[in-house]
Amino acid sequence: MCFGFNGEAALAQSLRATRLTRRGALRTAGTLGAALLAAGAAPAAHATPRPAGAPLVPPGQISIQLWTMRAALQGDPGFDESLRALARTGYPKVEQALGYFGRTAAELRAFYDSIGISATSSHDGLSDGDQALQTKIDNARALGQSFLVVPYLDSPNRDDWKRWAEQMNHEAEVARSAGLRYGYHNHAHEFTTDLGGVTPWQVLTSELDPALVHLELDLYWAVRGGIESGRGAGDPEGFAIDVIRSAPQPVLQYHVKDRHPEDGDMADLGTGHIDFARIFRAHAVLEYIVENDTPDVTPQQTADIGYRYLRALSI
Repeated sequence: MCFGFNGEAALAQSLRATRLTRRGALRTAGTLGAALLAAGAAPAAHATPRPAGAPLVPPGQISIQLWTMRAALQGDPGFDESLRALARTGYPKVEQALGYFGRTAAELRAFYDSIGISATSSHDGLSDGDQALQTKIDNARALGQSFLVVPYLDSPNRDDWKRWAEQMNHEAEVARSAGLRYGYHNHAHEFTTDLGGVTPWQVLTSELDPALVHLELDLYWAVRGGIESGRGAGDPEGFAIDVIRSAPQPVLQYHVKDRHPEDGDMADLGTGHIDFARIFRAHAVLEYIVENDTPDVTPQQTADIGYRYLRALSI
């Protein structure tokens, strides 16, 4: 889950302006291609240019973070009917959050199979031991996932970030042996917190093993981090692209949610100011995951808006 719903308190403590220093040379298309191939998919958007007018986001790569749907999942119309509605909208994938709603992982997989949806990714915190890690991996494999993603970390202590990176490298190595990719999902404070001359993002990207850990870049939070740090205030999309290109780790997944220019709050796709097409043209990923922690309308309407918006984008 994205934890954006209560991120304001954390952000209030970490909005001391700091500039994100660009580190390293731009990764070549060949490096990105190798990363995508390692994840089990060919980087078609980079290897073979698509014709003008073709979909910018392949329909089979659209997903939704179930945190967006939490009010509907936990209330009316409930989990099963909400997932059936997502399938009717056209979503082929979901990213897990909020547990299995009374089912085992295998039982949930059977339900997803019956409605034509795949759970390809999940947000899971760091494990508190090897047994918990193995359970997390076993559940992900039972669901048929390709990705495990750490959703949120925050500390004003640089050593905490280094320790977390070391643990993520360990968990990612175990996950890789089970056929799973392991990633980290950002918020804004990774770009704005001052850890004594460096940011959490700089610490993580210098410590995480790029052969084991990928990035699930949340574009709203990256844009917000650029604006609030001052580094991307004049060109927030350019800041996000620079973040992607300068990170040693491959960016294989996006969280896609828009930003209201007036107050900086989250917005349904296409109702804010972020130029997603520019970012997507600069860097293609394996999953484009719709999300809005605070839906502007009902969760299902937000899901429908997000799906239609991504389908409408063209080269």
